[in-house]
Amino acid sequence: MTNDPCISLLRDLIAIDSVNPSLVQGAAGEGPIATAIAAHLQRIGLDVAMQEAAPGRPNVIGVLEGREAGRSLLLCGHVDTVGVDGMAAPFDPVERNDRLYGRGAQDMKGGVAAMIDAARVAAAGGFRKGRLIVAAVVDEEYASIGADALVTRWHADAAIVTEPTDLDIGVGHKGFAWIDIETRGRAAHGSRPKDGRDAIMRMGRVLQRLEALDRALQSRPPHPMMGSASLHASIIAGGRELSSYPDRCLLQMERRTVTGESDATAAAEVEQILADLRADDPEFDADARVTFARPSYEVPVGHELPAAMARAAASAGCASRIVGMSFWTDAAVLGGAGIPSALFGPGGAGLHSTEEYVNVPDVLRCRDALAALARSWT
Repeated sequence: MTNDPCISLLRDLIAIDSVNPSLVQGAAGEGPIATAIAAHLQRIGLDVAMQEAAPGRPNVIGVLEGREAGRSLLLCGHVDTVGVDGMAAPFDPVERNDRLYGRGAQDMKGGVAAMIDAARVAAAGGFRKGRLIVAAVVDEEYASIGADALVTRWHADAAIVTEPTDLDIGVGHKGFAWIDIETRGRAAHGSRPKDGRDAIMRMGRVLQRLEALDRALQSRPPHPMMGSASLHASIIAGGRELSSYPDRCLLQMERRTVTGESDATAAAEVEQILADLRADDPEFDADARVTFARPSYEVPVGHELPAAMARAAASAGCASRIVGMSFWTDAAVLGGAGIPSALFGPGGAGLHSTEEYVNVPDVLRCRDALAALARSWT
């Protein structure tokens, strides 16, 4: 068993249930883990502030001030996790073969432990110049209310979000849009086809067009960092009983966007599909609306942060590549608030699955690289 303080902290974090209550009704939420992190940050000598993003759901911010004025660096990670259905012992951290298992180990308590312990290492080494801010935020797995709240009160010259990147440096990622599509029919007894209009059958027409659109999106030349745009049908519901024509069908879909696209792009695509179907059939009745969206993000071209992170990573023994990420992160919120942000975190596997682990040596290298960046970002 690895006895490094960083891994001991990581075990403590995994052992705390922090399932996001917006995802799982009645879940524990981030309150208990926030309390534990605040106490730990105080023990290692940081000034600590709590910021409630929602009742009982606080961000924790620790600040390390250098002896001289200089630039500021924000290390940011989320402490909420997805649910634990199907996991035998999700909050029992077990280490085997340099892997630490448990819910949130990879996504992303490994990165959170690394950034917190990087502050300890930086402080112990005599943090000379500038300001290091460590932010443990809530709700990234759902709506990122934590990051949204954070940027209303805290700013930095640059940020690293410690999502799992296999110790590569992420300089951009996709965005997304959630869209509800509703088709409407006419309820009638199943024996009276002339009276009924089948809303589910009509949604089938929509699904055919969406599938064709997805194929078209993925056949385009991919973005060099983010890859291809895409869409998928996420949740569908309709009908009331077996012997009745369904008068309503609701599809909830997700469109993943790349640079140059937005939620407006996704909405226009769906509206065009519905307009074409209305033109084919005047009785076709449907509408759509964007329910939630987040933009894609890229570090500004030519910004020094990726190169600085690469040098710090190399000093910790990491052969880090500059890459783009497929998944959305809070870096887009920070970047949108004027904080240039990159991604750097440990590797592992099983995020959102029933067997999740983080690579223990990666957590330690990540910690050392972040500490080196904190000392050099002056």
